[in-house]
Amino acid sequence: MTYRAPLADISFALKYAAGLKTALAEGLYGDLDEETVDSVLAEAGRFAADVIAPLNSVGDKFGTPFKDGVVTTPPGWKAAYTAWAAAGWNGLAAPAKWGGQELPQAVNAACIEMWNSASMAFGIGPVLTMAAVDALEAYGADDLKQRYLGKLVSGEWMGTMQLTEPQAGSDVGALRSKAERAPDGSYRLKGSKIFITYGEHDLTENIIHFVLARLPDASAGTKGISLFLVPKIMPDGTRNDVCAHSVEHKLGIHASPTCTMVYGDKGGAIGFLIGEENKGMAAMFKMMNRARLAVGLQGVAIAERATQQAMNYARERKQGPASAIIAYPDVKRMLLTMRALTGAARAICYSLGAAIDRAERSENDALRKSAHERASLLTPVAKAFSTDIGIEVASLGVQVHGGMGFIEETGAAQHYRDARIAAIYEGTNGIQALDLVARKIPLEGGATVALYLNELRRMVAAVAASNNPAFGETSARLNEAIGGLERATQWLLTRNSSDAALAGATPYLRMFGHAAGGCMLAEQALAAARESGDGAARIALTRFFAENIVVQSAGLERAVIEGADSITKAQAALGE
Repeated sequence: MTYRAPLADISFALKYAAGLKTALAEGLYGDLDEETVDSVLAEAGRFAADVIAPLNSVGDKFGTPFKDGVVTTPPGWKAAYTAWAAAGWNGLAAPAKWGGQELPQAVNAACIEMWNSASMAFGIGPVLTMAAVDALEAYGADDLKQRYLGKLVSGEWMGTMQLTEPQAGSDVGALRSKAERAPDGSYRLKGSKIFITYGEHDLTENIIHFVLARLPDASAGTKGISLFLVPKIMPDGTRNDVCAHSVEHKLGIHASPTCTMVYGDKGGAIGFLIGEENKGMAAMFKMMNRARLAVGLQGVAIAERATQQAMNYARERKQGPASAIIAYPDVKRMLLTMRALTGAARAICYSLGAAIDRAERSENDALRKSAHERASLLTPVAKAFSTDIGIEVASLGVQVHGGMGFIEETGAAQHYRDARIAAIYEGTNGIQALDLVARKIPLEGGATVALYLNELRRMVAAVAASNNPAFGETSARLNEAIGGLERATQWLLTRNSSDAALAGATPYLRMFGHAAGGCMLAEQALAAARESGDGAARIALTRFFAENIVVQSAGLERAVIEGADSITKAQAALGE
C-alpha cells in the first residue's frame, strides 16, 4: 500500500495546534513565512512517499545481514539516505553556523513524522544524528565542534547514542563501561553496550558514537557518569578500537541495525570528553529529550501509515449487503478512533516542537524560561501517549483488515510489529509516566501544569462560545476531562512521589493526553470553521474524540486516586 503525506493535516496542526501561524506573525522565526513552510513540507512529503516509502517492505524482508563486523543495509537504502542527506534534510533545524538551515523545530518535527511514516526503520537513524548535533553543539569543546559538527549536520557522518548495558537498562547509573585518562587529554574506553540503534552500517563512511562511561575515581550512580565522543574512524583515517559484535533479530524495524558494541578489545577505544567529567548525564539528557520527541513522532507516523492503509482497505473491501465495509458502524468506530488518536498525538508532538522553538529563540528571558518548562512538561506526554496510540492504532489497522491483516503480504502486520518498539526505547513509557508525575508536574510548585490546564480551559471556552451545534457535547466532555485531570494532579502533588502516586502515573499520563489532545483538536476545528465557514470534517472528528475517547478519563481518574492500594498491596496476587 502506498503512503502519501497528509500535508493538509500536518500543515493545519502546525499552524493552529502548535501555534506556528502566531509565531510567524510575531517574528519568532525572522523572515520565514507560511509559503516557505508549506513548500518545505510538500517537498518532504514527496521525498518520503516517492523515495523512502517504497523501501519499507524491502527493508522488512531483507533486514540487516551481519558478517565479520560488517552490516549490510537493504537494497536501495544507501542511495536513499545519500539523496536524503544531499537534499539537506538532516540539517533542517540545525544551526546555520555549522551548515544547517535553522528552520523551526516544529517544522522539523513534521518532517520527522513523514520520514517515519514512510519507514520507521529508515527514520530512526537520522533522529540520533540530529540529537548528537544538539549535544555536541551545546556541550562540546570548540575543537570537537570544528572537527565533527559540519559532517554530522550535513549527514555525511551519522551519530549514535550509547547508554544501555546488559545490567543497566532504565537504571543508567548501573553502567560499568570504563574510561581512563590518557596523557594527551583524550580517554580510553573499555566495555560493551547493547541495543545500539545504527551502531554499525554502510550508509556513511564514519559513525560518531556518543558513549556514557565511568572514570576510575568517579562516584557511583548517575553523578559519576561522563559522556564521550568516540569516532569509528579517527581523523588520521585509522580504525578506532570499537566494533559491532552482533546484530539483534527483532520483532520489527528489521532494516534498522540494532547492535551490540564492544570497546577496547585492542587496548582501549579513543574517546573525547563532551562537557565536564562526571557530568555526562546533562549532555545525554539533551540528546534524549530531542530523541524522545522524535520517538513520539514515530508513534504518530506509524499511526498515520496504518490509518491510511485501513481507510483504503475499508473503502475497497466489499462484504455483505453494504457496498463496502466502511459503511458498517463498528468499522466506522475503528477508523474514527484511528484518525482521532493520530490527530491528537500529532498536535501534542508539534506543540512540543513549538515550545522548544520558543525556549531557544525567544528574546525575553521570562518567556524562554516559561517555554522551557512547557517543553519539559510535554516531553514525557508526547513520547508516551503518542507511542501508546501508535501501537493501538496499528492494532486496529490489523483488525480492520480482518484475516488479511494477519497475513504479512498486506503490510498491516508490519506496521503493528514496527510500532511496538517505540513504547520501549528512549525511556520506556512507564519511565515517562514516572517522570511526568515525579519531576514535571511539581515544576515551579505545580504552577507550570496549572498554567497549562488554564490554557486548555480557554480552548474549551472558545468551543462553547462558538454555539455551533455540530460540536455536540464536546465542550462538556472536555471540561469534565480537564476537571478530572486537575483533581488527579492535585492528589498526586500532595503524595510527594510516594508509591501510591507512582502507581497512578500511567493512567494519569493517559488522562493528560486525552485532555491536551482533545483540546488541540477542538482548536483546529474552530480554526477550520473560521477559515472556511464550515470545518465540518474537523469538527466531526473532534466531537468523536470528545464523546467516545475523552469520556474514558473519568475511569482513569478513579484509577489514579482510588486504585493505588490494589497495586501496592497486591503481593498475594503476584505470589510475593
